[in-house]
Amino acid sequence: MSSLDLRGAADRADLRLDARALAELDEVDRRSAILTWRGRMLNEHVSARVFSALARQLERAGIRGDRRARVAAMVAEEWRHADRCAAVVEVLGGEPVIELPSLPPVPEHEDADPLEAVLRNVISVSCLSETVAVALIDAERRSAGPPALQRLLAEILADEVGHARFGWRLLEELAPSLSPALRERLGDYLVIALDELATHELSHLPARASPSTAAEAVGVCDGHAARRLFFATVHEVIVPGLQASGLPALSAWRAAQATGTWAGAMAGAR
Repeated sequence: MSSLDLRGAADRADLRLDARALAELDEVDRRSAILTWRGRMLNEHVSARVFSALARQLERAGIRGDRRARVAAMVAEEWRHADRCAAVVEVLGGEPVIELPSLPPVPEHEDADPLEAVLRNVISVSCLSETVAVALIDAERRSAGPPALQRLLAEILADEVGHARFGWRLLEELAPSLSPALRERLGDYLVIALDELATHELSHLPARASPSTAAEAVGVCDGHAARRLFFATVHEVIVPGLQASGLPALSAWRAAQATGTWAGAMAGAR
């Protein structure tokens, strides 16, 4: 099995955390923070792979202009995010090396024509996943203690905002030309996409508080608060935004709640 090895990232990022912040961490806090940032390192690496596939799908769908170049830039940004997360692992005393899991291919949606296929992935990646990422990273930035970590999270946040806006703007531009039948099919797809979003996010947001304020200051989130923020983002940002583009997002979200094994987590997130 191959591995992702980003040793030397702290030097590349010129990242240092002040000794006081590190001294406040006990061994449990430090291990929790290292696991958190190493997991983020892997997630950012996977995101780069997803955007690479999306660039090819945009080309097949005939969506031109500067969008393919923008997605190529997004790939580079996700690679840089992975390296920045690796830098945090190193300054916390960990090793930024992780085995790469076996990953399924990025969906090609062979049951749909190229435009519908790319819209499904743009919605899933930018309008759903990246929009949630913006909310969660902004919350982490606000609770971060060391100024160097605040700056790093602000850098990542700025890129993630652009990744989310890419999808929302493309959907807004194309929405007026979508046929009623295509809108209905995208609504059917949204049930699947929203279910997968909730399953993925809740599996990475443990239903427990951060082990300490010191751990939270270096990026170990309060899982309860993060879960509440996730559901608020879906309810207040994602569903209304998709509805505004003429997609039946509210009914899709209700259907996902009715069938998803995660639905019981909603009560605890309120």
